[in-house]
Amino acid sequence: MKIVVLDGYTLNPGDLDWQPLTALGELTVYERCDANNILPRSQGAEIIFTNKTPLDEALLTQLPKLKYIGILATGTNVVDLTVAEKLGIIVTNVPAYGPDAVAQMVFAHILHATQQVALHSGAVKSGQWSQSADFCFTLSPLQSLKGKTIGLIGFGDIAKVVAQIALAFGMQVLVNTRNSEVQLPVGCSWAERDELFAQSDIISLHCPLTADTQELINAEVLDCMKPSAMLINTARGGLIDEQALANALNSDLLAYAGVDVLSSEPPAANNPLLSAKNISISPHNAWATIEARQNLLNIAVDNLSCFIKDEHKNRVN
Repeated sequence: MKIVVLDGYTLNPGDLDWQPLTALGELTVYERCDANNILPRSQGAEIIFTNKTPLDEALLTQLPKLKYIGILATGTNVVDLTVAEKLGIIVTNVPAYGPDAVAQMVFAHILHATQQVALHSGAVKSGQWSQSADFCFTLSPLQSLKGKTIGLIGFGDIAKVVAQIALAFGMQVLVNTRNSEVQLPVGCSWAERDELFAQSDIISLHCPLTADTQELINAEVLDCMKPSAMLINTARGGLIDEQALANALNSDLLAYAGVDVLSSEPPAANNPLLSAKNISISPHNAWATIEARQNLLNIAVDNLSCFIKDEHKNRVN
């Protein structure tokens, strides 16, 4: 079979091995794929893997040999699932390949703010400690996580790991999900959104981006939060009204934000969060530890192996 990976670079910039896919067919891997190259690179393929390259109706109807699409991610919005099903094309995704990696980034942003390691390391290297009259110094107040309240919007695989870490730090955990009857670990409590926003010292977003959650964090919600609170987003950029968040940060209505995702990626140069104060931004790489990427590749290969054996695993259409 002819197997084409349209945009393999983010998954494998060179530190993983494509050999398990090579063993399943005639493999061609492209690092990136712009709109003009999608069709010519896809023609004749029976198997296509995509991460962010869109496969819409206009494209799929021109690929009569295509039997299988493997999405190299959890989100499925890059493929028109309805059209794929009508055309008899199986589509799979890769769920839960690295919840620990994303949860780790949640706390990387939190600890970046509470411990101020980068700020103080820079001060030490510039000679401020050498010139200090005391054995230690601080440039800003450090904060303990013990006793703080973290509010989680959504409680999927990632949020569950975040909750475990928060409990280990001695934090109180509030959870809001669509199902108020969800079974929660000891130490976690379900809360209405208004209560969660008002009571939490840290709010971490873990819900999908839907019509109901688009710009869930807006000026009204930000006004309900503690001025000392911190907002973390490793889910989807569209969950936040970015101008409203920038305004809140710049006006000291919110103490800090840490985000791994933005509304458009890469961001436009005039994205208001790029120039806001008291925010850390990582480039949508929370998922991308080498261990998580290897796990993603392993699951993607297993999905295809099952398809070849006429079995369906992680099918989404």
